[in-house]
Amino acid sequence: MLEGKESKEPAMNPFQKNESKETLFSPVSTEEVPPRPPSPPKQSSRKICGSSYPLSIAFIVVNEFCERFSYYGMKAVLTLYFLYFLHWSEDTSTSVYHAFSSLCYFTPILGAAIADSWLGKFKTIIYLSLVYVLGHVLKSLGAIPILGGKMAHIILSLLGLSLIALGTGGIKPCVAAFGGDQFEEKHAEERTRYFSVFYLSINAGSLISTFITPMLRGDVQCFGEDCYALAFGVPGLLMVIALVVFAMGSKMYKKPPPKGNIVAQVIKCIGFAISNRFKNRSRNIPRRQHWLDWATEKYPKQLIMDVKALTRILFLYIPLPMFWALLDQQGSRWTLQATKMNGDLGFFVLQPDQMQVLNPLLVLIFIPLFDLVIYRLIAKCGIHFSSLRKMAVGMILACLAFAVAAIVEIKINGMAPPQPGSQEIFLQVLNLADDDVKVTVLGKGNNSLLAESINSFQKPTHYFKLHLNSKSQDFHFHLKYHNLSVQTEHSVVENNWYTMVLHADGENLSSIMVKNVENKTVNGMTTVRFINTLPRDVTISLGTDDSFTVRKDYGVSAYRTIPRGEYPAVPCKAEDKDFSLNLGLLDFGASYLLVITNITSKGLQAWKTEDILANHMSIAWQLPQYALVTAAEVMFSVTGLEFSYSQAPSSMKSVLQAAWLLTIAFGNIIVLVVAQFSGLLQWAEFILFSCLLLVVCLIFSIMSYYYVPLNSEKMHGPANKHHIHIQGNMVNQETRNTKL
Repeated sequence: MLEGKESKEPAMNPFQKNESKETLFSPVSTEEVPPRPPSPPKQSSRKICGSSYPLSIAFIVVNEFCERFSYYGMKAVLTLYFLYFLHWSEDTSTSVYHAFSSLCYFTPILGAAIADSWLGKFKTIIYLSLVYVLGHVLKSLGAIPILGGKMAHIILSLLGLSLIALGTGGIKPCVAAFGGDQFEEKHAEERTRYFSVFYLSINAGSLISTFITPMLRGDVQCFGEDCYALAFGVPGLLMVIALVVFAMGSKMYKKPPPKGNIVAQVIKCIGFAISNRFKNRSRNIPRRQHWLDWATEKYPKQLIMDVKALTRILFLYIPLPMFWALLDQQGSRWTLQATKMNGDLGFFVLQPDQMQVLNPLLVLIFIPLFDLVIYRLIAKCGIHFSSLRKMAVGMILACLAFAVAAIVEIKINGMAPPQPGSQEIFLQVLNLADDDVKVTVLGKGNNSLLAESINSFQKPTHYFKLHLNSKSQDFHFHLKYHNLSVQTEHSVVENNWYTMVLHADGENLSSIMVKNVENKTVNGMTTVRFINTLPRDVTISLGTDDSFTVRKDYGVSAYRTIPRGEYPAVPCKAEDKDFSLNLGLLDFGASYLLVITNITSKGLQAWKTEDILANHMSIAWQLPQYALVTAAEVMFSVTGLEFSYSQAPSSMKSVLQAAWLLTIAFGNIIVLVVAQFSGLLQWAEFILFSCLLLVVCLIFSIMSYYYVPLNSEKMHGPANKHHIHIQGNMVNQETRNTKL
């Protein structure tokens, strides 16, 4: 019946045209199209090795691989760049990271509007790719330490990220659809396989880049520190390659003209219906069956019917941002958690930001596992596992993932040293004299706060907690060495860690008070400092581009942040004499005090002690939470888009794509708000997100219970049944990469 009606009234029903798969990304126009003169016969496009695949898609697939490598490679190291290079707090780093992610999912609306209403897909991809490359250039320049000060780095970084967000978001809705445009309608099966390869290129780019760029950051040193300029520069180079490769295929592409933006038409239709309803509020005017029926004065009936079907799906989208709020924290909060863990797996040392590689890797494993094994086993058990139920289970799995992350965070905190409270300090004593020293700390009224005998070169086993009478206080120390009794005084300030260094000077005993790194805010990085007991200055090179000098006669250096690893021969120079020091293993998260001594029997050497113990909790403990959240992603994201597309009219596919991306954008905004204003401990924040999603899951389940699925045959008509099946396959392949 619908087919007969369509053939009689083609002009009144432009939304029932036999559209191709790329309709998902290329909105259909609702405007009347004037008749066009007959076009000349089309020339057959060049094929790949005699197959039915146009040669042009090879350029598009390579372009997508390079662009995804560029985006995910840059994003993998972004949080640590904020934390260590720009020296922002963890909350600020998380907020800016998610603000950038949110912007990347708002800009596709702009890109689709430009492509569909003005430039067309090809020119939109070219022009916005140039913007994309410029953003990478500015981002890389902002990571060069010698180029300006901190404010210049911040301005270049934020400007670069804004351009990258515009570029990646702007071309996001165009590239896949442009590839679909290259196929003829008779090659629908080849087009479906193209989307499979396109999806594979996305995951391959993500997988490889999230593994390589953290290595470029952590394993390569430039300008005396981690090489963020290289970690951002290589993805930028890949984006240049993506642009060049795409432009090389220009003469082979089919370039359909802009068709108009259906998203804009839907917004106008809804806006007109609302305004028209308020204009006709009189009781004398008959009511209409649906509030969208108030748009019939201006818009075609078929468009209104399609928008009605669309609004039913969009209503189910309301709870979805909460899921994305949890999923997208893999690159922010979970990466920050990994910095406080030990990345040594025995056979390989993982950088904290390399843990993100588990997500695309597990996606490639879980999709066939769920489709071919788990879902089939559930079906054989007689359980009706509908799409909405899969999405609800995906939410529950994400809740469990964050509960596991909270447990891991609590365990990490339990292994960290206690922190001094108000009017408290922690003190350790380091005896570099040749014999024991008895130390007595006298407080107000000469009452004894501490009395300990410290052996010569005894490695401190713990800190002593001392209570102050005010925020700062002068402590009197009574030192007994041989037959010598020494009285000395040192000032301390609350909430700090101190090391008191004792050393003999002939028959005298001297002491210096050194403030230590406060706590484990080094976030997994290894820090070292030196005490030089020699009578001459020592210049030390720690494998970085610069060197530093430690002053003679018990001079103390500042803290230096270095990569974790073995340091068997560190080059040193004292006046004209070159020598090396064996520092041994400097482990994750530890803070070391290294004393340069000259013992006659052993020569020059470095005596090592730990101010703060190394991270002992393995980074492998994050594997369960990554497995759970990736399983949640497969069940929620893949199923969600497939369900949405099965329930929406063909003309509304692109609107659904826009709405889906907006739910991701709003999810990132939720993380931004919580990170900035919650003020919770990290484990408590994980629990908060888990509980919020659990509540949202309950609401979503109630909404799903009352949702009545539409029959696709009734919605699209028998004539379109086969077409919808093919399009569903395309959706299945393309949307499996939930990082669209």
